[in-house]
Amino acid sequence: MLNSLRSRNIGITHSKLLIVGQPNTPGLSHIPFVIDEIAKTQEQLVTQGISSLLLNNHAATVESVLQSMELYPSIHLACHASQNLKKPLSSGIHLHNGILELSAITKKNLPNANFAFLSACQTSTGDENLPEEAVHLAAGMLAAGYRSVVATMWSIFDVHAPRVAESFYESLLGDGQDEGRQRLDGISAARALHYATQQLQEKVGNEPDFLLAWVPYIHVGI
Repeated sequence: MLNSLRSRNIGITHSKLLIVGQPNTPGLSHIPFVIDEIAKTQEQLVTQGISSLLLNNHAATVESVLQSMELYPSIHLACHASQNLKKPLSSGIHLHNGILELSAITKKNLPNANFAFLSACQTSTGDENLPEEAVHLAAGMLAAGYRSVVATMWSIFDVHAPRVAESFYESLLGDGQDEGRQRLDGISAARALHYATQQLQEKVGNEPDFLLAWVPYIHVGI
């Protein structure tokens, strides 16, 4: 099964990461470390020869992100997100000109979707009244075709997001090779997130006050 999943994307995961950053979304609070997170992510990609497309601030519109998702199998989102528990498909990512809802993503044809990194608050929280129901953004991205998703269960410390992203891609790209070429592979995302949270734990320590720094990050999918 893993071999068939790996072969599905063998030709398209080499150098395709869409990065979406919204440090200053109109009407929402400023996210101070988005620029650092983007920079750390791009540094890892450049080091390994992986190309990326950055849609940042005004360039990150609903239309531009949706269009680019068709061309880039993997996506890293560093922005605000919100969940609509009554209408889960109305949950979405806040972009410069509005909300990119799950309903719009699931309508897209994304046959090559690989993995999604949702560096936004509460992207896998769900409904406390329906603990067995997966009604969160991470599950929605899986339904849209992404086979591997990194998300958060509650609000994260924004200051740590750049370090987590840097360590994640360092590990992911270290695992992903195909005939001597580096590639992004969602199959290695769970291991990469484990490595990234370990690195963060070593930085902040294991005292109870610091659990909230790394515990919110989860992986869903394969």
